[in-house]
Amino acid sequence: MLKETTAAGSWIVVPKSNPRARLRLFCFPYSGGGASIFRTWPESLPEAVEVCAVQLPGRENRLREAPFTDVPGVVQTLAEVLRPYLTVPFAFFGHSLGALIGFELARQLRKQNVQSPIHLFVSGKRAPQIPDRLPSVYQLPDSEFIEEMHHRYGGIPQAVLQSPGVMQIFLPLLRADFSMNDTYAYVDGKPLDCPISCFGGLYDPAVREEDLAGWRNQTKCSFTLRMIPGGHFFIHDASASLLHALSDDLTKKELPTTRSISNVSTP
Repeated sequence: MLKETTAAGSWIVVPKSNPRARLRLFCFPYSGGGASIFRTWPESLPEAVEVCAVQLPGRENRLREAPFTDVPGVVQTLAEVLRPYLTVPFAFFGHSLGALIGFELARQLRKQNVQSPIHLFVSGKRAPQIPDRLPSVYQLPDSEFIEEMHHRYGGIPQAVLQSPGVMQIFLPLLRADFSMNDTYAYVDGKPLDCPISCFGGLYDPAVREEDLAGWRNQTKCSFTLRMIPGGHFFIHDASASLLHALSDDLTKKELPTTRSISNVSTP
């Protein structure tokens, strides 16, 4: 279902405005995550890049808003919300659930004959055409749901686990995000017209290297797979390695040198 569109500015968090940037990197967080996980990224990426972290409803400064529960709904809304920002070359980065959202958003923009990303970065997520080996969890009772999340990903901080009040706030969002993940149904389609760079954690118990390699089938262009030391949340634990690889790929892009974001009307 298409969610009522909120003012575009609330959807995008720019940690460091960059009027001279020649590319926007839209970043989509993992389940339960918010835009703040990308707040330090501008310091480690090329000067030509402006980081635009996507803030979905239900988290951080949008905590009081109902979160999405299905991928088509969030993708249809983002295709409208992001359109004013797509006036310069752009790329997508997503980790785990965020990778799935970035991929489907790229396909949605192509369907609408809107400019497509010049690169798709996917991280910590099996290729969309590969069925999930793990059972659905979003409808489990609270205690079982929390235990399974912690067992699979080890990503729930102890401070949150030991605070019933915090968990009461956090659980509905996590359930909604896992509803998006667990009810996702891949529909076969033409490969994308942009390169795909894929990242995985060497010690990630939930996502195997062969699951990641399947992303190769989702592009007509070049494909790169890099395995990074760390578990599912290597995006934090090995952020320096990840950002170094991102920088390498982004600096290879041929971007216009005569136009800057300062000449673009940003919402």
